[in-house]
Amino acid sequence: MNSRALRHFRLLALLFAGLSLATPVLRASAATTAVDYGVNTAVGPLAKTVLLSLPVKGWAPMTGYTRSAFGVAWADTDHNGCDQRDDALWRASLQRATRPDGCKVTSAFVTDVYTNKVIHYVRGGAYSQGLDIDHVVALGNAWATGIQYESASIRERLATDPLNLLAVDPSENRVKSDSNAASWLPPARSYWCSYVARQIAVKKKYGLWVVPPERTAMLNVLAACPLRRIPMGGLPYPSASELRPGSGPTTPTTSKSAPVTPSSGGLDPHFATCGAAKAAGYGPYVRGKDPEYAWYRDANNNGVVCE
Repeated sequence: MNSRALRHFRLLALLFAGLSLATPVLRASAATTAVDYGVNTAVGPLAKTVLLSLPVKGWAPMTGYTRSAFGVAWADTDHNGCDQRDDALWRASLQRATRPDGCKVTSAFVTDVYTNKVIHYVRGGAYSQGLDIDHVVALGNAWATGIQYESASIRERLATDPLNLLAVDPSENRVKSDSNAASWLPPARSYWCSYVARQIAVKKKYGLWVVPPERTAMLNVLAACPLRRIPMGGLPYPSASELRPGSGPTTPTTSKSAPVTPSSGGLDPHFATCGAAKAAGYGPYVRGKDPEYAWYRDANNNGVVCE
């Protein structure tokens, strides 16, 4: 390359560099691996086991459904002084966002797990709408699968629980709307198992049920990752007394204080009581189908225990 051509090349390089600095970028190149950020510092039982323990019912009516039924939007339910939207952005940035006052996120680069792309969020600027905080179990879905029967406090906790919040691409959040796993899954197939496991975790935590097509879709996803466990964490798990009678689980882990007998031959662990089995994410067991049925008392003689 002669000197004149070299000078011309350098001028072009400087021009393009100046343009790139002057033009904000909404999305960088696609991330190589989806980052499942958030509350997954602890894991619970197998996702499939927990899914099979959830009640299967039809849709409840949407009568009375409004956003206000879930309390104050982004209420500071973890009592750290910041609203849950900014906390979700902070977690999504892997705690690398700009947060001048300690709460409000003004700038962040976030890997959107739904699309596996990096999004540049700037508060109040051209890209202030560059991220939505999605409810993994959509509020409409939660309303139609049992949360409407819970207290206002429990509904607010579900809507602000970090376990149920992800910062994602707004367009995908709009496409998802109130869909369950039967009608919408993230475009990034690599996130399907994590997504479904997270939905199952939320439904278990708040005593929700699944509708038949949703359950089938979740089982189909988990067939590709049979050892996937549900994530845990977020707000404190509701106690049995806080949820409507019969709806609900407490923390879905095996209690160290409850006697558990390891089982062989592929059977579930043998717990001292059905209550302990259910709290750990096991059951129900059907007479004539599940060997574990014989371990527990069928109080109403309906052929099912630990339901």
